[in-house]
Amino acid sequence: MNMEQIYEYLRNCGIFYIATTEEEQPHVRPFGSVSIFEEHLYIVTTNEKKVFHQMLKNPKIEISAMYNNSWIRLEAEVVYDHRRDARQAMWDQNTLDPMYSVDNGKTEVFYLKNATATIYSATATPIVISF
Repeated sequence: MNMEQIYEYLRNCGIFYIATTEEEQPHVRPFGSVSIFEEHLYIVTTNEKKVFHQMLKNPKIEISAMYNNSWIRLEAEVVYDHRRDARQAMWDQNTLDPMYSVDNGKTEVFYLKNATATIYSATATPIVISF
């Protein structure tokens, strides 16, 4: 497996959960959009949400989701990418809520680096993918 397969896995899940921290308190919330741009896996949010500020302050996140009798845990660092092209790639690859727009001054994207995804199943050996 590689990053593109992780992208497909998350898209197939539909909803995945991202965990961040603020001080010592973990926070988990649902996300539903991912994209690939310039060989990086991206997530999207708005700069009006706490998650945006939490990721700027502490870029270490975890993603978790379930699909087809398996589940994923993905540990990564996020990197804020302010470029319009990166936001446009997210827009082109997803059907986003009307609150998102490429040029609204609120939509923000981050890509994952130093990522390790582990896919678990009750019937198979875990699969580990780093990207």
